Amino acid sequence: MDKDIHFFWDDLSLAQKFSVAELQRFGYDLLFVRHIANGSLAVLAAGSKMAAIDVDGQIDTEPRVVLRH
Repeated sequence: MDKDIHFFWDDLSLAQKFSVAELQRFGYDLLFVRHIANGSLAVLAAGSKMAAIDVDGQIDTEPRVVLRH
C-alpha cells in the first residue's frame, strides 16, 4: 500500500495505535480505517493475512471485512 500510515493515524484511538504498533512488529501494514457506528475499525494486512482492530484496541485476526474494489 502506498499510503503513508500517518494519513490514517489521527483517525485511530490511543488503544488502536498501540495495537497497530504491536501488529507491525509481525509484518502487518495499516491499509485503511473504516468509520462505523461505534467508532472506527483499523484494517491491516500481512501478505494474505488480515487483521482488524476495534476502537478499544481489540485485535481480530479473522475479521469479516468486505474490501471494496
